[in-house]
Order: sequence, then structure tokens, then C-alpha cells
Amino acid sequence: MSDQHSTEHHLAPTFTVETARVLAEVAHNRQKDKLKRPYRDHVLAVGDALADFDDDIQIAGYLHDIAEDTPITRQALLEMGVSERAADIIERVTNRLHDNPDDYQAGIRYIAEDHDAALVKIADNAHNSIPERVKALAEKWPDKPPVTKYRDARPVLYAAVETEEIRKILARVNPWLLEELDHQLDEEDDTDYENLSY
Repeated sequence: MSDQHSTEHHLAPTFTVETARVLAEVAHNRQKDKLKRPYRDHVLAVGDALADFDDDIQIAGYLHDIAEDTPITRQALLEMGVSERAADIIERVTNRLHDNPDDYQAGIRYIAEDHDAALVKIADNAHNSIPERVKALAEKWPDKPPVTKYRDARPVLYAAVETEEIRKILARVNPWLLEELDHQLDEEDDTDYENLSY
């Protein structure tokens, strides 16, 4: 009887998406964002934006800032039951672990080399680019609004994944960016529609 119980326990994933959500809430509980709002709202929004993807990607979404903003290490995450794949994604999107943390665009290019990390960063970027947030950030830093770096990062990140994957994320977290995406795709489309032969 007890043998059967321990086998069942062993098969269940030890670290679920729900566990990641709770850990994100607790780990970022007292932190505030640039606008003095609860930071946990941001990490939860990023995880929620990835609901159409597999568990590792969702877990990495909820925990995308955990290595950046808390003392929790990769080793601690692995010991909690986070998969190697999810830990790799978290590590790749953690700015302070990059070769040159001050070079934002280099960091974006590095993240874009990995499909899964790019998905997480697209969700992060999209939440940081919600219109009312953009407006508030621009009012707070009129000379150097952070939103321009987010805008410049999007084409690099978008090139790393399928368009349909981008649409799924944007539809959940920032539908306002869908128009920008369509505009970007139109500009990249070099089909000569006037001379199409049917």
C-alpha cells in the first residue's frame, strides 16, 4: 500500500504552474515597480500572458524576475522542483547574469537566440508597454522614457518566434500592440501585389 502511494507521488510534477504563481506572489510581495505599484502584479501578468504555452514556459514567465530581484538562486529553484528547462529560460532572461548587463540591446539579442526565452521576454515587454503604463513612465521620465527601448526590442524578439505565438501573447496581455505587429508585418511583406499572377 505505501509503495503504491510513494510511486504515485513520484510521478506527479513537484513544481506546477500554480506553485510558480504562488512563489512569484510571495517572492515579490513587498516590491514596488518604477511607478510604485505592487511588482507582483507585473510578474503575475507576464505568467498569465503565457497561458497558451507549456508548463515550463508559464513557470518561467511567473518567475522571470526571481533571479533578478530576489536572493533565490538557480540551485534553489532546482531544489524546489523547477525543471532544468524552466531554470535555463529564467537565467537567460535575467539581465544581471548577461555578459554586459548595461547593454540592453545586446541582452535582447542574447534572449532572442532562444525561442522559449523570447516568448517570456515578449510577454514581459508587452506588459511593460501597456498604454497607461507607457504614459505614466513617460510623465515620470520625460527626457528618457524607458518605452523606446521596449519598442526597439520588439522586432528582435518577434523575429525569434512564430507570428501566431506573438499574437496569442499580445491578445492576453496587451491587445494594443496587435496593431503595431500588423503594421510591422505589412512593412516586411515585399510581395508585389500589383503583378501577382493567379
